Amino acid sequence: MAIAVDIDVMLAKRKMSVGELADRVGITPANLAVLKNGRAKAVRFATLAALCEVLECQPGDLLRWEAEDAAGA
Repeated sequence: MAIAVDIDVMLAKRKMSVGELADRVGITPANLAVLKNGRAKAVRFATLAALCEVLECQPGDLLRWEAEDAAGA
């Protein structure tokens, strides 16, 4: 996937658990895990905004683009 998700980085910086983040954002821990592990096909802007609000960060702190390896594409 060309979009990398860095929620783990922000969780570590904020010393917050996945369960606490999910509770404060209002999504299930399972859905947060899907997003966190890069398996999500989409993310709602409302969810992204809530993540940013709780983690006190910008969307670019959570999502970044990575070029796909030419051999693996």
